[in-house]
Amino acid sequence: MRVHLGSDHAGLDLKDHLTAWLTDHGHEPVDHGPFVHDPDDDYPCFCLRAAVGVAEDREAGLDSLGVVIGGSGNGEQMSANKVAGIRCALVWSDETAVLAREHNDANMVSVGGRMHELEEMTRFVEKFLATPFSGEARHVRRIDQLTSYEATGVLPPLPPSAVGRGDA
Repeated sequence: MRVHLGSDHAGLDLKDHLTAWLTDHGHEPVDHGPFVHDPDDDYPCFCLRAAVGVAEDREAGLDSLGVVIGGSGNGEQMSANKVAGIRCALVWSDETAVLAREHNDANMVSVGGRMHELEEMTRFVEKFLATPFSGEARHVRRIDQLTSYEATGVLPPLPPSAVGRGDA
């Protein structure tokens, strides 16, 4: 599987580790940078490129995924999620890595390089890559709502239980 990678300076060591780990495990890593440690780098330029790589591959019918890495992973996730068609989840445990794929059909994850040990973060990525989307109807319905909103800007209808309780 092709796996697009992007990070900031805080995620550089993990990105380099993951590049080798992915290759050793039969994946095709695509490194979008950075390539040198620069504490003043701007993570959006690297994370947006990784997300665009995933989106373009998926548009072409490839089953590519992506990983973005930063100090906390928050800004990197936000950057990736700006790209149409990307669902990037911040993962911090085995369970969040699995659920990102299983329930949300996430095509990218973000991890915090300063939040976890190297082995733990590698395991999160491994679980993410190994977990398929469940395809359950309720999850498909929810993802369809997000995809529709992304394309049209029209909010999904409220469920009957919420009508009259807010902004219908």
